[in-house]
Amino acid sequence: MTEVHKNSQCAAFYSLDKPRREAIAMLFEDQLPDELIAKKVNRTRRTLAKWKNDPKFQKGQLAYKYVVIKQDYESDAIKKLSELLEAKSEMVQLQAANSILKLSGMLSDNSTPELDRAKIRKANAEADIAEQKVRLLKSDNSGITKIVFSDDLKPDKENDTDQEGGTDDGADTQSK
Repeated sequence: MTEVHKNSQCAAFYSLDKPRREAIAMLFEDQLPDELIAKKVNRTRRTLAKWKNDPKFQKGQLAYKYVVIKQDYESDAIKKLSELLEAKSEMVQLQAANSILKLSGMLSDNSTPELDRAKIRKANAEADIAEQKVRLLKSDNSGITKIVFSDDLKPDKENDTDQEGGTDDGADTQSK
C-alpha cells in the first residue's frame, strides 16, 4: 500500500475510518477480488459494496487516486513526455507537446490558438453587424416605431407551402 501523507488534497480520504481507507488502497491496487478485500478489512462483501456506493467513500477514492498518482507517477510521466519530444516521429512529438501543454493548462481539448483567433474574429464580426443594425434604426426618421426580430437559426428544410391548410389569407371572412 502506498504511503499517502495527510494534506488538504487527501482530506476526503483521511476523513474515513481505517477499514475504509485500507479498502480504498486495495481497490486502487486492483490485485484482489472484492471478497478478499472485504475479508482483509473484517467486513462482508455486501458491506464493501455499500461502501463503494457511498458518496463519501467515492470522494475518498478520488482523493486517494489523485494523490497516489501525483506523488508516484506524475514526475515519471512528465519525464517520458519530455523524452518523446525528441522522438523520430513528428506525430509522436506533436502528441507529447500537446500533452505537456494540456497538463500545464496552456491548452485544452476545446481550444487551440487557431480556434481561439477564429472565435475572436467571429465575435468582432457579430459586434460590427449589431452596431450597423443600431445605426440603421437610429437613422430612420420615418416616425414609425419598428421592431426588428433577428433569427440566426437556419431555416427548416421543410417548405412552408407543403403544410396542410388552404392558401386563404383570412381576408374573406364572411359569415354563411
